[in-house]
Amino acid sequence: MTDRTLGALLRTVWRPTVTGLEHLPAGGAILCPNHLSVGDQLFLAICIPRHITFWAKAEYFRATGLRGALTRRVVTGMGAIPVERGGGRAVLSAFDAAVPLLRGGSLVAVFPEGTRSPDGRLYRGRTGAVRLAAQAGVPVVPVGITGTGDATARDILAPSRRPVTITVGPALPGAATADDPVTVRAVTDELLAAIQSLTHQEYVPTYAPPRAP
Repeated sequence: MTDRTLGALLRTVWRPTVTGLEHLPAGGAILCPNHLSVGDQLFLAICIPRHITFWAKAEYFRATGLRGALTRRVVTGMGAIPVERGGGRAVLSAFDAAVPLLRGGSLVAVFPEGTRSPDGRLYRGRTGAVRLAAQAGVPVVPVGITGTGDATARDILAPSRRPVTITVGPALPGAATADDPVTVRAVTDELLAAIQSLTHQEYVPTYAPPRAP
């Protein structure tokens, strides 16, 4: 199944809509959406009229079985950057891969919650997106996704029970110059507040619990 075919199927079945595209910077930027579903990357990819490189957890690249093979094919085909969540140099390699793309004018998507929401609420943001923006010298762009909570891996091609909407908000240029931990944390909190204004989710001021493999 080609990316074009998959995109056509998703558009036909889920009929996603996108607004706020005028907020996309002309050059490099980091898109920062909330994260409700395994389908969020796919809907972003078909709704944003520019190529997006995603940060994706490294486990996707090591998934096994039939579903794992499909997952590997999708994330590899999308040019995703694997992110090791154990810390150390392995995490820095994701920065090393993303910075040249951003400085070259590309879009990179990072889910600031770090994992999918377990209950549909919006959780505290991790600072990686803002630290990446500061290193590359680019803005972060809040993105609100609604309606994909129904789009599980099992029924991604099943008819939607709710409309899928993607709303792009104004960029936060302050991320490009955040140069100390206090400022990075403050801009991250500002980013999550901007996302919440787009999605109207209940905000939880703690990190989302890690999901089971």
